[in-house]
Formats: sequence, C-alpha cells, structure tokens
Amino acid sequence: MNMYCQSAFHQLEIVIASLSEILGQLKEEDLTFRPTNGKYSVGELLEHLAMIPAADGRVAEGATEEEMKQFYNSKSLKTKAEISTTLFEHFAQLKFQYEHYTEDHLFAEITSWWDVTYTRFEWLLEIIAHMYHHRGQLHAMLVHTFKLDPEIMLFE
Repeated sequence: MNMYCQSAFHQLEIVIASLSEILGQLKEEDLTFRPTNGKYSVGELLEHLAMIPAADGRVAEGATEEEMKQFYNSKSLKTKAEISTTLFEHFAQLKFQYEHYTEDHLFAEITSWWDVTYTRFEWLLEIIAHMYHHRGQLHAMLVHTFKLDPEIMLFE
C-alpha cells in the first residue's frame, strides 16, 4: 500500500477506534434514542457508520444504485455487538481492497451512480470525510440531546 493510502487508513483507524469507544459506553437501550423525528436514531446512525467502509468501497468500484440498494438491504444491525463486528469487518474489507490497488487502479477515475467522478484515492478521502461527519453527528446527539458525553479524544 502506498504512503498516502497508509496515512488515509490511519485516519480511518482513529475514527473507528473512537466509534468503538463510544459504542462500548452505550447501553443497548441507548440505540433507540432519536433526537429528531424522521432522522436517524443513535442505533441507526451507528448502523450507517458500520456500513460506510464497505458501502463506499463499492461506490469506489462503480456500483450501481440497484447494487447499493441490495447491499444496504442485505444487512440489519440491531445490537451493539452486530454494529461493532460489522464496523471492524467492513474496515478490514476496505483496507484489503485498497492494499491491492496498483497506482493505475488508485488513480483511475470512477463515476458514481449519482454522476460524481473521483479517482479511487479521492473516494478513499470521501470515505474518511463521511465517517468523521457522521461520528460528529453521533457525538453531538449524545452530548447535546441526551447529556451522554463519552469524554473521548476525537482527534489525535
């Protein structure tokens, strides 16, 4: 794996470690907290976070809208254990995927089903941004709505 991808994966390791810490502090019943009607509950947001590495890894390979719907419909994560296991499995899958890219593969442009074109390396950067974005949402939900401050470092 090239140096840039190694650094990018280090950032993913940070966000995943912090998510694991947050998850470890929650009770199963905390997953049902829903601060805003019609928006993700804590558990649904954690489920989405666990799916991102594998889902966005598929986008980086040009998956179609239908393939993505099938992928998302293939999993239902309802417990802390299921979320945690899937988060780490999907991270490992993404890392394996990127470890096997040549420079040509890494810098090939891939167009998403919604018509955005990035190189596979740019898709990796998007995955990092996506993970940090939703971790920030989760942290804000817990701290400001439910008064559950996990008191963890969010950045190194």
